[in-house]
Amino acid sequence: MNITFHSPILITDKLEELKKFYIEQLGLEIDMDFGPCVSLKCGLSLWQLSPEHKIAKKLGRQYYKDGNKNFELSFETDDFENVVMELRKYNPVLLHDVELETWGQKTIRFFDPENNLIEIGETLPGFVKRMYKEEKSVDEIVEITSIDKNMVLEIIGLEQ
Repeated sequence: MNITFHSPILITDKLEELKKFYIEQLGLEIDMDFGPCVSLKCGLSLWQLSPEHKIAKKLGRQYYKDGNKNFELSFETDDFENVVMELRKYNPVLLHDVELETWGQKTIRFFDPENNLIEIGETLPGFVKRMYKEEKSVDEIVEITSIDKNMVLEIIGLEQ
C-alpha cells in the first residue's frame, strides 16, 4: 500500500475557540484556512463538521464533547522553562505540572478547551544537555535515557 500520513485532525463544534487556543496560547501558525477546516504549520488540522457531512451522518452526531482519552498531542521545545512560564499565564487545566519522565525528559501535560490532552516536553538534545549540565556522567545519561552513547557524546559535543 502506498500511502503518506497527512495530519491528525481535531473535530470541533467551536472552531474559533480552538483556533484561538492553538494560535494565541501555544503560538502555532496557520498554514491554510479553508473556513471550517484549518491546517496549522505544525501539521495539526482543526475541523468543524457540518451536520450534513458523511462523518456526522454515520456517527449520528458531528461532535463528541469529551475529547479523546487515548490521544495526546505532543510538542517539544528547547526553551522549556520559558514556554512553561508563558503557558502559566493562561491558567491551563493541568493533567500534571512539570514532572521528570523516567527517561529524563521534563514534561507538562494539560487540556485544550475540548479536553484533548496536550504535552509539552524538552527536546531530546535539550534534556541530554540539561542532565550533562547537572553533572551527570555520560554513562549515567545513557543509563537514564537509553540513548546510544555515541549520540549522547555528539549531543553534548564531546569526542568519541
